[in-house]
Amino acid sequence: MTAVPVPYLVVDRRRETSESVTLWVEPLAEALDDFVPGQFAMVHCFGRGEIPLSVSSVQATGGLAHTVRGVGAVSAGLCQARTGDVLGLRGPYGTGWELERARGRDVVVVAGGIGLAPLRPLILSALAEPESYGRVSVLIGARTPADLIAREEPEWWRTAYTGVTVDRPDADWRGDVGVVTQLLGRAPFEPADTCAFVCGPEPMIRATARDLARLGVLPERIRVSLERNMRCATGHCGHCQLGPLLVCRDGPVVGWDRAEPLLSVREL
Repeated sequence: MTAVPVPYLVVDRRRETSESVTLWVEPLAEALDDFVPGQFAMVHCFGRGEIPLSVSSVQATGGLAHTVRGVGAVSAGLCQARTGDVLGLRGPYGTGWELERARGRDVVVVAGGIGLAPLRPLILSALAEPESYGRVSVLIGARTPADLIAREEPEWWRTAYTGVTVDRPDADWRGDVGVVTQLLGRAPFEPADTCAFVCGPEPMIRATARDLARLGVLPERIRVSLERNMRCATGHCGHCQLGPLLVCRDGPVVGWDRAEPLLSVREL
């Protein structure tokens, strides 16, 4: 891990939505250490700055990739990157999903919007070892059909139960409409023997984790990915403080047993 960005070449690019793209990158010189699902990198767009981005693919699941939505100067610059462009990366930082905790248990993955991106390598890892896990359920929610990312991939996840819902359907939508938590009642899992992994907007995380807990999933077996204003990624600047946690160092992935008391405090 280095505090100096390492040059990485953009080797592939996929348009996800009108606002977001996925960039696959490879090192131009010495590579960073391998990432694990759930960790993040600080991704540098030269001339604009850097932002934290969770990995949407790791070296073991098809090469290192990041999915980014253009909402600011840096992220917009990254969205404009093309094959052959050079970015700067530093990392890996933070905690991972710790999928190994789910061995022998059912797995429930709940994603909201672009929150599916950090969960993608976890899904691929679980499906690559079907003998190691119980039933795998992937539940996806988005604002509109146009906001769904990795739209072709659920077709590849045939061994998983997959549910997709949107808040605002268009004329061609034939799927579910409503919040993603409504899909929990259909997913095949035994709550007392389940590990759940949740990523998305904070209100969605709170609602999903609380519903999972009400169904009987132990809070320590519900892993959520937190988002705060990360600047240094090394636990020194304090911008990402959430109560006693520094999200860049102690997160972004933590158990709901740690996150719930903190996310219940409005000032945090």
